Amino acid sequence: MNKPVRTRFAPSPTGYLHVGGARTALFNYLFARKHGGSFILRVEDTDKERNTDEAREAIFQGLSWLGMDWDEGPGKGGDCGPYNQSERQEIYDSYFEKLVAANRVYADDGAYRFRFERKPITMHDLVCGEVTVDYTDESINPDMVVKRSDGTFTFHFVNVVDDIEMGMTHVLRGEDHLMNTPKHLQLFEAFGVEAPAYAHIPLILNMDGSKMSKRDQGAAIAEYATQGYSSEAVFNFLALLGWSPKDESEIFSPDELIEKFTIESINRAPGKFDIEKCGWVNQQHLAKLSAEEFAAAAAPYVAEAGIEVDDKYIAIAGSIQEKVRLLTEVPEMIGFFYNADYPFSDDALAKVQKNEAAAELLNQLAEALEGLGDWAEAKASIGATAKANGAKPGQLMFPTRVALTGAAGGPDLGAILEILGQNESVRRIRRAVAALR
Repeated sequence: MNKPVRTRFAPSPTGYLHVGGARTALFNYLFARKHGGSFILRVEDTDKERNTDEAREAIFQGLSWLGMDWDEGPGKGGDCGPYNQSERQEIYDSYFEKLVAANRVYADDGAYRFRFERKPITMHDLVCGEVTVDYTDESINPDMVVKRSDGTFTFHFVNVVDDIEMGMTHVLRGEDHLMNTPKHLQLFEAFGVEAPAYAHIPLILNMDGSKMSKRDQGAAIAEYATQGYSSEAVFNFLALLGWSPKDESEIFSPDELIEKFTIESINRAPGKFDIEKCGWVNQQHLAKLSAEEFAAAAAPYVAEAGIEVDDKYIAIAGSIQEKVRLLTEVPEMIGFFYNADYPFSDDALAKVQKNEAAAELLNQLAEALEGLGDWAEAKASIGATAKANGAKPGQLMFPTRVALTGAAGGPDLGAILEILGQNESVRRIRRAVAALR
């Protein structure tokens, strides 16, 4: 590549940042970073009736949350601004005059149409391969409007002008724009400018094969931040929607994705959006955090649930780290540590009651734990107590878990006993014995 790579994301602030737009931004970001180039954010805000400040801010916040920091654009400046299309009217007017001077536009009912050259146009797409559109037959491909009767310019025109003015070298965008590109190539040719390289990325489909819409579950990027997802996990998941590395690996940090990303690895087939897969990816990222990092990530959700943490919080959070898919699950999973009078699950208690020996086994365990000199042997005492009373360890393990937590599942018993300590563990087991009797 002779020129420094320049890519862009050009959203319209008419709604929130959705998965499709975020994935397009991500591919442009990864490609620019891979080649040491620039990632530009420009805002297509010429639709005054539908644009909102809220949507604009949501787009900026979504990109920032995902970690896609733009090099030029709103809030950053740059040599190719303004980066809002609504502020670029004079630039568009000057380019329109170039078409007038070249006799490439003509008036039609108050609007202006661009004269296509009546010939086949072939584009060499980096993902889709060679695509040819034949403009010979005007009845099939009529001249396109570039300037409306109200004086505003159409998407096709401003898109090309902005790409020229901002020095775009590569345009990665959705496959739904594929048939627009030959039109844009004619405009580039009319302006006497070399067009950027195009790569049209596959659509995102739901698991049932339908095209993903803005109303579908998981479509809004803003929801992920409030539902307990890690931003790096969503970054990772978005990359897998239409791209895959040469090996079978799927879990990557942002730096690893930048290193591995190539346009050649973009899939031709549509990406399938699977919210369950996103949860799994999130779980893998959470499991990789240190106990301190995980506890810090979960802290806002724990505080929101009204749990006042103590000096054992990091150990408590760490005890359930590998079981968590979403950070929103943490408060419920650790709640029993902070609630001395936690309720017993009806189902779990009923299951324990089916074991007629459970109450006496737990009573014996409480005695054994109370007299234990080395608390590090607490978990081993469960098996030893069961054996001493003619029972299998499993017959006491489950009742002990329910006694300590009130639930059928949760952290490792050894971790629970260590965190609760001797006195509290014995108290909880005696409480369960009373409930069973």
